[in-house]
Amino acid sequence: MRFGVLTGGGDCPGLNPAIRAVVLRATEGGDEVLGFRDGWKGVRDDLTRPLAPADVRDLIGRGGTILGTSRTNPFAKADDAEKVLRTLRQERIDALVAIGGDDTLTAARELVRRGGQVVGVPKTMDNDVAGTDWTFGFHSATAVAVDALERLRDTAGSHHRAIVLEVMGRQAGWVALATGLAGGADATLVPEQPYDEDALLRHVRAAVAARGYALVVASEGIDLGARPGSTGARDEFGHELLRERQVGAELAERIRAATGVETRSAQIGHIQRGGSPDLFDRILATRLGAHAVDLARAGRFGEVAVLRGERVEGIPLDEAVGTSKTVPPEWLDLLRTFDA
Repeated sequence: MRFGVLTGGGDCPGLNPAIRAVVLRATEGGDEVLGFRDGWKGVRDDLTRPLAPADVRDLIGRGGTILGTSRTNPFAKADDAEKVLRTLRQERIDALVAIGGDDTLTAARELVRRGGQVVGVPKTMDNDVAGTDWTFGFHSATAVAVDALERLRDTAGSHHRAIVLEVMGRQAGWVALATGLAGGADATLVPEQPYDEDALLRHVRAAVAARGYALVVASEGIDLGARPGSTGARDEFGHELLRERQVGAELAERIRAATGVETRSAQIGHIQRGGSPDLFDRILATRLGAHAVDLARAGRFGEVAVLRGERVEGIPLDEAVGTSKTVPPEWLDLLRTFDA
């Protein structure tokens, strides 16, 4: 077979190990692999590079993606869809492995509906892809956020401040949840729970009274009401760009105004995306990438490799896309136990 592989959407730790797994699994059986550069843009515009074992063997601990990525929607225009199909024909691709989150996998499903032979590999640091227990990128990115919170604890305690750490998370609060639980935050705000300013201020006051400082973790996608509002900017998939909303800074100002406590905010942003994948993400990305090749060889196109319990298996793309995996009530209940 002649495989194609792409990485789409936001980068995260584990993409390179997944590419490595696809290439080594495919070439082990005598197949070829062609990499498409910059996500779906590479398929649309026929931007390629051949991938051999020598190109990928040292990628197991490397962050980012050697193929590059973009948030290109290949089906936004009718002409673009035709270009995608033409590229796959011209490059003689028997199976395309699409590595990405909900948007990338939604495009993969659309390609399957148009006759493409595609299998998926779920990735996102947000951990919000449905149908899989975990996505690679999440553990590594959250470890960075926890480290940031621990560093903020030192300076908050030294200066007797309340500090708000803003982390990534649009509709799902997994990153904030894990950061708040593992870092011992006094309050953790996630999109799955309505914003309660009275409760937030109560937690901050209690923490400051008890030990002289407070730590708050907030997902960038939480709804604070009238402010901060939408910037109006959206990507090719129609998602609002959240980076300018500055919810951390807004929360810090509200806390300062209501409590009189000196308050700061920190937005670590894309620092969460970079760096070497941790042990869990290296192994998970490797297993999913290899299984995607196995799915294609078995003719199970239109499926995505997922982790369920200890097993990696294939499920239909319809089960993995269109609905975000949000934080369920049992996790929110646990979070309430450890908020101050």
